[in-house]
Amino acid sequence: MKLALITAMPPSKVTLSEYGYHLVKHFREQKEIDELILITDKTVEPKVLEFEGEGCKITVVPCWEFNGYSNLFRIGKVLAKTRPDGVLLNLQFLKFGDKKIPAALGLMLPAFCRILRIPVITLLHNILEQVDLDNAGITGNRIFQRVYNFIGTQLTRCILASDVLAVTISKYVDILERKYKAKNIALVPHGSFETPPEPDYSIPSGPLQVMAFGKFGTYKKAEILIEAVELIRSRCDLDIEIVIAGTDSPNTPGYIDGLRHTYEHISQLRFTGYVAEEDVPVIFGQSAVVVFPYTSTTGSSGVLHQAGSYGKATVLPDLGDLGILVREEGYTGEFFEPDSASSLADAIQIILENEMYRVEIGKTNYKASCSLPMSVITQTYTDYFKALGEQYKTGFDWVLPKKTEAHIEA
Repeated sequence: MKLALITAMPPSKVTLSEYGYHLVKHFREQKEIDELILITDKTVEPKVLEFEGEGCKITVVPCWEFNGYSNLFRIGKVLAKTRPDGVLLNLQFLKFGDKKIPAALGLMLPAFCRILRIPVITLLHNILEQVDLDNAGITGNRIFQRVYNFIGTQLTRCILASDVLAVTISKYVDILERKYKAKNIALVPHGSFETPPEPDYSIPSGPLQVMAFGKFGTYKKAEILIEAVELIRSRCDLDIEIVIAGTDSPNTPGYIDGLRHTYEHISQLRFTGYVAEEDVPVIFGQSAVVVFPYTSTTGSSGVLHQAGSYGKATVLPDLGDLGILVREEGYTGEFFEPDSASSLADAIQIILENEMYRVEIGKTNYKASCSLPMSVITQTYTDYFKALGEQYKTGFDWVLPKKTEAHIEA
């Protein structure tokens, strides 16, 4: 099978690039796949494709750009030339741009694949019905929000042209089936990027590192974390380092620089900037606790799965999709009120002062991450593509390929 994967890839700063990296890492090990065609965004530096062990042939075609108006045609040209046996689109609504026209054109790719008669599965990481447009940095104007929701509904119909529309949260299945009467929705969990050997749950000597990871400025706000740690420092003698690991959200350029200026008087506050793939285990491994300073959510959380893989205790809000994910996949943590620095301070302090509790949370999260490794997730997609290939050969009367729940739960 020759599989095309449309995704951003490291060192890209475009959303879902890290997820794309791990899809490639595990697809290349699937026996049924002979070649992976990576249809990626353009970057100055070469794509990160350093994998251990043997795997299938990988062909990289960097042909699209964030906010590029010709992305649909560039990608379509590659598909028409390479004629893959299937296309997996690693997608969210602002994948191809934060400008209206480039973003919308990119979301038409599933329909374009169907025109070319190439089986297409779209992995949609968020749905507009569950996105807080204000917190996500899109618009706070109520009239514009209605316009965005209307446009989003029409674009969702374009995405539903996929043979299979895969989502990572059960609630998304319910919403899409109810609102759009869709029959091609599949629940395929996010999966854990890595399943390293069980850690010993120890942390380095020195300051206790309280870390937040991701792209900041919209619904991920570092201010509340900094203020919470300052509260802890004011009432006890814990030696704490605050680690803000990541970059600005594309919708809030300059956010991190603003934090540096605003909080330059704060001691033991470290901004790592972009974290390369090979440095991710180090950042997580050195952390005493991973904090999720979110005001809303926009889909499944890759950071939570990473924290679980490295056996880390977490502090998080019981909020939207994140709360659903915790309950459905068996993760845990100390919870706090999203807008309360005092509540966040209490949650962090409880973990930092109780070694046994920190380790207990880490063990629970590690167990949850091991239950759904990315190897199982990519096998699920491979099996869907095999079923779709047979349907395309035999007449194309659409029925969602049947899969056993046991396979996904393995």
